[in-house]
Amino acid sequence: MASAASGHGQLMDSIYRGQRHIYDATRKYYLFGRDRMIGALDLQPGGSVLEIGCGTGRNLALIARRWPGARLFGLDISSEMLKSASERLGRRAVLARGDATSFDPLASFGRRRFDRVVLSFATSMIPDWEAAIVQAAACVAAGGSLHIVDFGDLGRMPGPLRFGLRRWLEHFHVTPRASLIERTGALAARQGHAMRTICGPGDYYVLIELSMANA
Repeated sequence: MASAASGHGQLMDSIYRGQRHIYDATRKYYLFGRDRMIGALDLQPGGSVLEIGCGTGRNLALIARRWPGARLFGLDISSEMLKSASERLGRRAVLARGDATSFDPLASFGRRRFDRVVLSFATSMIPDWEAAIVQAAACVAAGGSLHIVDFGDLGRMPGPLRFGLRRWLEHFHVTPRASLIERTGALAARQGHAMRTICGPGDYYVLIELSMANA
């Protein structure tokens, strides 16, 4: 597991070493649904939010603006992306490098649970994405929620456009997870979480929210 995680981290660093400087400027044109997810977090002042796969810190910065007083935490496997996140967020966030499928939140952040946990266009880049969702759900405090936004199954897009998009995303090691809703729903059913799903136009993106019961 450690060697696989190390290999994936090296791959991400090789991709983002140069791209991190233009990442936000380019991704805004096709990573849709992120701001909609942020608007639904409903964070109270002092509430904690962990983003797994925080990248450049773009989402955490917007969360801080939209939900003042939120305590910010970010995890990413790419040390290159964390450089950008640290430059952007400074002391406003606690950042750590780690594998989304197996990190220890207590060792990384000094706490085990968070009011909100976010995965934004991360499952499509994590090889063992189902394990990442299980890990993310385990980090949510009682009464809290897990929020996922990522590519949908693209099922309602015209065939040629769908084919072209998939081929283009492959260049960035991005794979839309066709069973994302199904597998996350299975996890919610097993663990007794309420689940809400919203699909974007053409099933281009999907928003998933898992709500954990109060203890």
